Amino acid sequence: MEPGNGTQISEFLLLGFSEALELQSLIFGLFLSMYLITVFGNLLIILAVSSDSHLHTPMYFFLSNLSLVDICVTSNTVPKMLVNIQTQSKVITYEGCITQMYFFILFAVLDNFILTVMAYDRFVAICHPLHYMVIMNPRLCGLLVLVSWIIGAMVSLLHSLMVLRLSFCSDLEIPHFFCELKQVVQLACSDNFLNNIIMYFSAVLLGVGPLAGILYSYSKIISSICGIPSAQGKYKAFSTCASHLSVVSLFYGTVLGVYLSSAAAQSSHSSAAASVMYTVVTPMLNPFIYSLRNKDIKGALQRFLGR
Repeated sequence: MEPGNGTQISEFLLLGFSEALELQSLIFGLFLSMYLITVFGNLLIILAVSSDSHLHTPMYFFLSNLSLVDICVTSNTVPKMLVNIQTQSKVITYEGCITQMYFFILFAVLDNFILTVMAYDRFVAICHPLHYMVIMNPRLCGLLVLVSWIIGAMVSLLHSLMVLRLSFCSDLEIPHFFCELKQVVQLACSDNFLNNIIMYFSAVLLGVGPLAGILYSYSKIISSICGIPSAQGKYKAFSTCASHLSVVSLFYGTVLGVYLSSAAAQSSHSSAAASVMYTVVTPMLNPFIYSLRNKDIKGALQRFLGR
C-alpha cells in the first residue's frame, strides 16, 4: 500500500482505552474474564442444542448459529487486545488490521441478519402455528443462514477493498481497541469520500432493513397474542419469544446507544469504550438471557452438564 509520501505502510497503532500503566492489569483481567465467559457460555448453548434431540428445531438451530457468531466476533477483537496489553505493544500489522476489520464487519452483519431470521421464525410460529414445520423446513432454515453468510461476506469484502485503495501518511494511531472501519477510514490522507458514502449507505441499508423486519414481525406477533382469549395462552405464546425479544432489545439498544453517544462525544476513546457494549458485553449476556428465560435451554443444559 503506497501512501502519499511514497513509504510502505506496515503497521497501525491501537491506542485502546487508556495509556495509564496502572490500569493495564485491571483492563486485562476484566476483558479476559468477559472473553472466557462469552466463549464458555455460548459454547454451552451450542453443545446443549446439538446434544438434545428435543432442541433440533428451527428456533434453536438459529440460536446455535447466533452463539457461534458471538464467539467469533469477540475472538476477532479481544485476544489481540489482550496480547497487546500483555506485551505492552500497541502494534497491529497493516494486513492484520484489514483482516480484523473484514471479519468484524462479517460477524456484525451476520449477528444482525440472524436476529432478523429468528424474528421471522417466531412470527411464523405464533401467527401460523399449523403451517410452522412446513414453512420453516430444514432447507429454508439452511438457506436463510447461508444467504446471511453470503451477504455478510460480500459487504465486508466491499469495505475491505475500498480501504485497500486508500493511502495513509504519518498519523497511524487508531483510538480504538480494534480496527474499526470508520476509525481506519478517517486516518486516510487520500480522498475517502466514496468510502464514507458506501459506509453510511450500507449502515442504513443493513441497519434499517433488518430492524424494520423485526419490528414488523413483532407487531404481527403482538396482534396475534392479543387475539388469544385465555391469559394462560397469551403467556405461553409470549414466553416462546421473550428471550429473543430481550436479545434484540439488548443488541439494537447498545448499538444505537453507541452511535448516539459517539456522535455526541468529543473523545474517540469514549467511542471505543462505548463499543465494548455490543462487541463484548452483548455476546457475553446472550447465553445468560436464553438460559435464564428459556425452560428448554435450562433443561438441556442440566441434562448435558449432568453427563
